[in-house]
Amino acid sequence: MAPIGKLHGFAGNSRFRRALAVATLAGLEVETDPNFTMKDGAWKTAEFLEKFPFGYLPAFEGADGLNLQESGAIADYFVSLAPNANLVPTDAKEAAEAKQWQYFADQELFVKNGVALQLIAGRLPYNKPVFEAVVAGLVGRLETLNKVLADRTFIVGHRLSIADIFLATALASCFTGIIDAEIRATVPNVVRYVETVIKNPKLAPVFDNGNTQFIEKQPVFVAPKKEKAPKAEKAPKAEQPKKEKKEKAPKEVDPEDEPVFAVEEPKPKNPLDLLPKSTFNLEDFKRAYSNLDTKGAGGSLEYFYNNMDWEGYSVWRCTYKYPTELTQVFMSANLIGGLFARFEASRKYLFGSMLVLGKNNDSAIDGVLILRGQDALPVVSVAPDFESYEFTPLDVRNNEEHKSFFADAMAWELTLDGRETADGKNFK
Repeated sequence: MAPIGKLHGFAGNSRFRRALAVATLAGLEVETDPNFTMKDGAWKTAEFLEKFPFGYLPAFEGADGLNLQESGAIADYFVSLAPNANLVPTDAKEAAEAKQWQYFADQELFVKNGVALQLIAGRLPYNKPVFEAVVAGLVGRLETLNKVLADRTFIVGHRLSIADIFLATALASCFTGIIDAEIRATVPNVVRYVETVIKNPKLAPVFDNGNTQFIEKQPVFVAPKKEKAPKAEKAPKAEQPKKEKKEKAPKEVDPEDEPVFAVEEPKPKNPLDLLPKSTFNLEDFKRAYSNLDTKGAGGSLEYFYNNMDWEGYSVWRCTYKYPTELTQVFMSANLIGGLFARFEASRKYLFGSMLVLGKNNDSAIDGVLILRGQDALPVVSVAPDFESYEFTPLDVRNNEEHKSFFADAMAWELTLDGRETADGKNFK
């Protein structure tokens, strides 16, 4: 059989392996370059970019002229060429479930692991609470998956499918990236599952012949050292004839680094700044909260009720949607810290008191926000993960139950479903 085309990419890349593994199971012959290197972007030639304008890897160049990017699309295309390989369940419900796990692998595993690695590598500005929150989120997903796999060999049905390839390659990427031996020991079903897939006789050649090395210790961020340049001795100036100024050659720029707009336009004004001026000074309240007792006469709650502008501000309950994924109390607190770090752009519109309730492996995250306006979305949507939380308006003027919840959350004295406050953080 002649090759159906060429798969461009680095053999050690998880997304490249995903596409190649699907082709292998489907019985398709695909040409690859074992000497491919990412060094200096030498592969990103004008010819390559003409076929693949975004410059993504892996990329598939079909013998029939088809050019495809995105490993998921490439994998799906390979499956369509080999319907008899049964890589997609024939039952409609199982096929939908397989697709669900394909999306899970991308959104919940690949993305989180990638963000954590970019923070460690310094490609994203390193922030410890953000890093810990990302890792905590990833660990939570693995713990849930560990329960799902307790009585399963494969993720859907009783045979290897495209969903297993997507999931196992994403998990292997996590195990070689940020999930170390200590964390892996807590999810034995997941580890067993990954090894079952990557050591499959047909797939082993794609995965280092079954010898993929998982990390023992989680990598740590090392701040770059600032080297002081040695002071050069001043040399006596020698008179030289004036040279004609030469026009600077245009700087060579990678197409991916070019700005979208040539002219920087003024940033639009935040809609919250267009609201009618409020009589409630949030910064003054934050100082009162920091310097006064919360409850009782003369406390910060009394200050709040005496000064609150009920038209210009509102009070909201903020609840984490996935308490079953929470494990250690300190990791849950780090999750709050990560959320608060991503709230930074809304600091002047927002105050928060968020708590971890309960104990290790039996906890919840809940709390309250005081924010500008009557709609939470413009304030909280600056955090990419805001959809992991449920925001509920509280009527702390007229509803005694809401008022009590608000007071206890502000004072870190909240108890819900038998879970007492174990830790907390304020956004001020």
